[in-house]
Amino acid sequence: DEAAISSAAEAFRYEYDLITVEETEAWLANRALTLDDFSDYFTRQYCANAFDNEIAPVEVEYHSAPLELRELFLAKLILSGELDQMTIALMWRLAARCAEMDPHPDAIGVAEQKFFDRNDLEPTQLANWLEKLGRDSKWFDEMLAIDAAYRTRRDTLFAPQARQHELAALRLPLTRFETEIVEFESRDAAKEALFCVREDGISMEQVAIEGRYPYRRTDFLLEDIPLDTQQRFLCVSAGQVLKPIERRDGFELCRIVKKIEPCLEDPRVQSRIDQRLLDRHFSELVSKHVERRLGTPVAAQ
Repeated sequence: DEAAISSAAEAFRYEYDLITVEETEAWLANRALTLDDFSDYFTRQYCANAFDNEIAPVEVEYHSAPLELRELFLAKLILSGELDQMTIALMWRLAARCAEMDPHPDAIGVAEQKFFDRNDLEPTQLANWLEKLGRDSKWFDEMLAIDAAYRTRRDTLFAPQARQHELAALRLPLTRFETEIVEFESRDAAKEALFCVREDGISMEQVAIEGRYPYRRTDFLLEDIPLDTQQRFLCVSAGQVLKPIERRDGFELCRIVKKIEPCLEDPRVQSRIDQRLLDRHFSELVSKHVERRLGTPVAAQ
């Protein structure tokens, strides 16, 4: 499906503000990639999604993989954004190491055990694992110290008072809505359904059944919807039906089932709050201790 592949590539360029082909080529070249690499990546992604249940992937360790496969892996890391996430995670840990200096031995022990659990390794296998990477025990000890410093720093941020303060500041963005949604091809059909729901008391689900329109129930946090749509939800209450909302291929009618104030007992809310605490703290720490230099990544070897 060339259209789907092209649409995914366009969405990527829009996200990274790459308006022209020249800008795209320059962005790719700075990461040792070409337009062919760019196109091939989205083709592979489409095929992987289209044939997900028909293909059994073969797991290959990086050090034993052929060069061509390593290069494809690197391209995927870059174009999927995973490499950026890994870079940020490393910068946070380096900044914490600079700030903490000498982590407590217990923290290093925890970091070591998590390493073995994460990689499904026994301590007796460590020497061979390091040899395959071309690393030694000194490097490993420093990596443990870096990770321990980060974990120590991170855990201090999640005090109940800090979370509660952040929750108060984010009450509106983290408000959760449970909704019923019916999809329509035209505004007139959506307006007619709105009248039936508001004036005749017909349920949203019944409207969908009688008109054979797509119906679904969904919940979301206010901050997860587009800014221009958020305004519609600021003053709504449970039971209210909003005016038709235009979508790319039609219109949606939305009824508010519940409007739920955020609380720390909600795992999704706590996760968002914790992430904000982390982002703010480590962004400041990185600015003091780490400099990010964007250059041409090292080619796979």
